[in-house]
Amino acid sequence: MALFFKMLSFLPLFLLHGMGWILGWVAFLASPTYRKRFVVNAGQAGLLRQQWVPAVGAAGQLVAELPRLWLGRPVAVGMAGAHHVDAALELGKGILFLTPHLGCFEVLGQVYADLYGQGGARPMTVLFRPPRQAWLARLVTASRARPGLKTAPTSLAGVKQMLKALKAGGCVGLLPDQVPPTSQGLWAPFFSKDAYTMTLSARLAAQTGATVLAAWGERLSWGRGYVVHVSPLPEPLAVDLDVAVAQINRAMEGLIRQSPGQYLWGYARYKSPRNLA
Repeated sequence: MALFFKMLSFLPLFLLHGMGWILGWVAFLASPTYRKRFVVNAGQAGLLRQQWVPAVGAAGQLVAELPRLWLGRPVAVGMAGAHHVDAALELGKGILFLTPHLGCFEVLGQVYADLYGQGGARPMTVLFRPPRQAWLARLVTASRARPGLKTAPTSLAGVKQMLKALKAGGCVGLLPDQVPPTSQGLWAPFFSKDAYTMTLSARLAAQTGATVLAAWGERLSWGRGYVVHVSPLPEPLAVDLDVAVAQINRAMEGLIRQSPGQYLWGYARYKSPRNLA
């Protein structure tokens, strides 16, 4: 499988995206459970059919582009809103990047590492849960071992690593719409329906005073690359944890509404949290 992954990495991005589009539709049509969750979640957000249909193929593109992003030649990635990053770095209090399951979230760490982390002084640390397959875990770990980019495990040690990074003026990247284990989140509205939501992002911001920025990687058509969009949150995070978590959900909703055709509507966002072993 690792060799097959490497072979795919040589393909042009437009071809991988085309293959991914087909893969996304095959998965959508072949799985009634996935299809129902996809349609129900998009409906919960009040979307019309023409707004969510492009996301069917985009879900497959997210998978198909990984060989190129991890192992292949660099792709074109730009950043819109880089001045927000510059201003935050000037403050020296660290940056907490929050991005939902929207577009290509893999490129956020890559473009930051390329533009800001090469010197090693202010790397980005991303939360990382290794895949269960040993070959894939080795592949992912090796692909993310690049200058200016570090990984933190989904454990107490990982949380401490992120706290240390932010207090040192570094950067951390999180997906706050990922359902956390039980006791590590709160129920908060997400598109007007309660979803179990991580508290980690709000707690990191409160404990470090880091600048919180919303970000997402737009996947451009015809394999032209990506644009990472960066912006401040619409409102400062409240001190109260419940309120802050709800604010973060609203901020992520705002990003998703910018491009609903690139969100993972098939993700089980409203599932009950799993118990820690």
